[in-house]
Amino acid sequence: MELKPGMSALVTGGASGIGKALCIAFAKKGLFVTIVDFSEENGREVASLVQEESSKFHGDLRVPSAIFVKCDVTNADDLASSFEKHVRMYGGLDICINCAGISNKTLVYDDASDGTKTWRHAVNVNLVAVIDGTRIASQIMRSHKKPGVIINIGSAAGLYPMFLDPIYSGTKGGVVMFTRSLAPLKRQGVRVNVLCPEFVQTNLAEQLHKKIIDSTGGYMKMEDVVNGAFELINDESKAGACLWITKRRGMEYWPTPEERKKVNFSSGRYFSGNTKEVATRLPFDAGFEGVGIVASVGNLVHHVKVGTPVALMTFGSYAEFTLVPAKHLLPVPRPDPEVVAMLTSGLTASIGLEKAGQMTSGQVVLVTAAAGGTGQFAVQLAKLAGNKVVATCGGESKAALLSSLGADRVINYRNEGIKDVLKKEYPRGVDIIYESVGGQMFDLCLNALAVHGRLIVIGMISQYQGEEGWKPQNYTGLCEKILAKSQTVAGFFLIQYAHLWQDHLGKLFDLYASGKLKISLDPKKFMGVASVPDAVEYLHSGKSVGKVVVCIDPSYARTASKL
Repeated sequence: MELKPGMSALVTGGASGIGKALCIAFAKKGLFVTIVDFSEENGREVASLVQEESSKFHGDLRVPSAIFVKCDVTNADDLASSFEKHVRMYGGLDICINCAGISNKTLVYDDASDGTKTWRHAVNVNLVAVIDGTRIASQIMRSHKKPGVIINIGSAAGLYPMFLDPIYSGTKGGVVMFTRSLAPLKRQGVRVNVLCPEFVQTNLAEQLHKKIIDSTGGYMKMEDVVNGAFELINDESKAGACLWITKRRGMEYWPTPEERKKVNFSSGRYFSGNTKEVATRLPFDAGFEGVGIVASVGNLVHHVKVGTPVALMTFGSYAEFTLVPAKHLLPVPRPDPEVVAMLTSGLTASIGLEKAGQMTSGQVVLVTAAAGGTGQFAVQLAKLAGNKVVATCGGESKAALLSSLGADRVINYRNEGIKDVLKKEYPRGVDIIYESVGGQMFDLCLNALAVHGRLIVIGMISQYQGEEGWKPQNYTGLCEKILAKSQTVAGFFLIQYAHLWQDHLGKLFDLYASGKLKISLDPKKFMGVASVPDAVEYLHSGKSVGKVVVCIDPSYARTASKL
């Protein structure tokens, strides 16, 4: 929609902050503006500024170029009356900005009141009033049969958690999903979008701790937020869109390509079955593995004591506290981060090579993505069993790690071709391949498999990251290839071997304690639950070396010993 003089806009929360800036920006385009706000003093001041800015467009009109309506947006009658006054004054409604918002100074879990004046009020202002304002505006626009645009002001806190104000974060998250769900209104001529800026220097933002502001690069310019709103108004293709604005990255539509790449377990794709069956499992907590200290036990639990170090492999380990059936706990000698690496990564290598690979000794074993969390275990376990180990990786630091772990031949694919090396140095083929990359790497490995060889598929990380999701690939001629050489392609999924977890974990810990097994942890530190998304992004970046670990409780972080 192109903004033209004579159009009209209504802005809730228009007397300060982002709302005020938008009112003045609309005035500079020649729009008639209704400022809706609880503060009469500030509201009338903004109305005066708007009239001053728009005077060059309208001159001396009987209709004022701006009106102020005092309104408590949580009062449904007041809010409806504000829209009625606007339509009565200007004959219609082209733009609606639902901007009114407040923070909740008292943390909800410390609030001893009934919440009427605190968190319930914040929910009503930040979310309920936005829903109601959108409802009223869309009805007006449709009844006048004129195109209209509604922009709901969300926040980056609606995309990522803000621990200092869970209510604000939750309500803004509600605004985001509510708005994105209204994309079909475009068919009726009404486009509803949501704007999610990070911190702008407003009275609301100034209540936050300075360190939080600084961690995001400082305050954004108000003009960037205004430009974002204008983009959503002008771009006719945007309906149900969420525009995220940061000082660091500028304007991006959410979900970003990086977010769309997170399509593996976090999208429910590890759950087999049809769509309806998967839906019954939602919502679910993410995280496969963890190690920690038992904080409390149930009345019927006698074999586990409070203070016992344990490992767990159940969904939901990305948490500060998690409730786990006692039968699923795996006792460990110490709650070391190395134990986390032994769980999904170590157990997959140990059980996978034994059961799916039927590994003995005197064989050639190829490990792809060998410097990763599970690859490092496969390399060492294959070597300890008396095999020749070939390991692939991308990067000098990863190659150095694999050499230190005992790999006989390290192929850094950034310096040399994996296919060329295998064809030249292992002409008879490879006996066992521990494969986690998928795609072209799977094809390469299949062609490099020896007679009677076994290819263990433990994952396909290259296929987890496409924007369209986890797309199955066709492997033409697979049957003919494995039949001709009596080969085996074996899938391995750790969940189906739970009865072996404790025994193999004990073996891994014994090897580690005796110094026969090294465990590489990536040196990059991730502290607290809030760092989990960053840790996952880092894992997918290909930069990690060894196991990426998140320390959920920084107070338990291991400190370096002093000699």
